[in-house]
Amino acid sequence: MTSDPPYLYLTTHGRVTRRQHEIEIWFVAHAGAYYVVSGGRENADWVKNIRVEPQVLIRVGARNAPPLPSLARVIPEGSEAALTAAVSELMNAKYGWSDGLIVEIKPF
Repeated sequence: MTSDPPYLYLTTHGRVTRRQHEIEIWFVAHAGAYYVVSGGRENADWVKNIRVEPQVLIRVGARNAPPLPSLARVIPEGSEAALTAAVSELMNAKYGWSDGLIVEIKPF
């Protein structure tokens, strides 16, 4: 495991309720962005929320960290081979797991 914080706190807007929903999730940083992986792939509610509203908030490392307005996008499975390979390698090195749908999060 690296010395990076283990968690990122991701806040999405509910696609139906419009209420904020926060999850604690493993992440890696790569090339100026953060990457998270959905083990539930497209079935995860937070992925469905991002599909409807890609503007999210993230806090890196602690719930009390300052929120960073960000833009999230789902990396389609089977696309962007070099990026998905790099993110998978980083996730495997940090957590020993990378099986899922990759989501890119870029603060703005």
